[in-house]
Amino acid sequence: MSINHLLNPVLTSTPTYLEMSQQFDFTNHSHRRLNLLTNRYVLCSPHRAKRPWQGAKEEIKKTQLPEYDPKCYLCPGNVRATGDVNPKYETTYIFPNDYPAMKIDQPDYKQPKGKDLKSKLFVTQAVKGKCFVICFSSKHNLTLPLMNKEGLISVVNAWQTLYNNLNEEQSKGDAPFKYLQIFENKGFAMGCSNPHPHGQAWCLDTIPTEVNEELTNMEKYHEENSSHLLGDYVKLELQEKERIVAENDSFLIVVPYWALWPFETLVISKEHLHSIAEFNDTQKQDLASILKILTTKYDNLFNTSFPYSMGIHQAPFTCTKEQHDCSWFHMHFYPPLLRSATVKKFCVGFEMLGEAQRDLTSEQAAARLNELSGEVHYMNQ
Repeated sequence: MSINHLLNPVLTSTPTYLEMSQQFDFTNHSHRRLNLLTNRYVLCSPHRAKRPWQGAKEEIKKTQLPEYDPKCYLCPGNVRATGDVNPKYETTYIFPNDYPAMKIDQPDYKQPKGKDLKSKLFVTQAVKGKCFVICFSSKHNLTLPLMNKEGLISVVNAWQTLYNNLNEEQSKGDAPFKYLQIFENKGFAMGCSNPHPHGQAWCLDTIPTEVNEELTNMEKYHEENSSHLLGDYVKLELQEKERIVAENDSFLIVVPYWALWPFETLVISKEHLHSIAEFNDTQKQDLASILKILTTKYDNLFNTSFPYSMGIHQAPFTCTKEQHDCSWFHMHFYPPLLRSATVKKFCVGFEMLGEAQRDLTSEQAAARLNELSGEVHYMNQ
């Protein structure tokens, strides 16, 4: 068979464009979905889920963790790697990261200006900031889904206190902070080497790229539509009800229409809240409740302690009025597990060189998560 024959199949056996458009099936035909927050497309290839090879299998690391580990650097009363001693804390505990990604006490850097190639191509910006570790619980063996509501409220309160304290520090001129990125990497699959329940917070004197892209696109959407992108998105998802995983009075959880990761979710405030600083007691309780539901559903999906990277996006400390007005509190959850507790999705090949791609549609993933219980039945680490 010649290559020309392969490239030019018999036309009479090929459906016309009109026929194909009339028969289009979102669960069977490849298509692209635009992520309005980043202005990047995601290629959806749902038919690939039928292929016989289902991905490389990862080793499952299941161990029954103790409530206290004398060798853990994060447990109460223990000595950390630098020699500092943790207090015997009983609730959420925050301390400066012993090995921060950024330092506050470093010299400024001035980018050379000129017409030479080095000045044009090697663009550098110094970054100053502080990094923090947030121990969610004093108990070594508790993850977010295994914590009670009071413990989760303590975590939310700690996030709010840290945001307010650092914002006050910069407003007084004591620090050049612009943005606080709160996040959690959970599980060995996400590179987390210490199973003690904890997250991190990096406070920078610049607005990170991902956040800046979101703010730019939300501002553009507002200019073109005189409404808020995430406000309209919440309204549409509540109307369609195809991608909703859970909701309460204050928050909505969806698998976003443009999701890349198999069971990626967005936690969005229903009311226009710019940052966690604006949360009242009810909203903090509602966030704690819905985070427990979501993370429990994750654990129940494959009966494993479900790994993910989670991050909060909210208003910067200092930014333009337009950026502040368009900021809308939301949380991203990016879990890597694809078809089981041992099969991960990797962003390689076309995803690295072309554009993001996924096999499972957002609607299929949402249906899987939606049918799961929000009650804990997976108890093992």
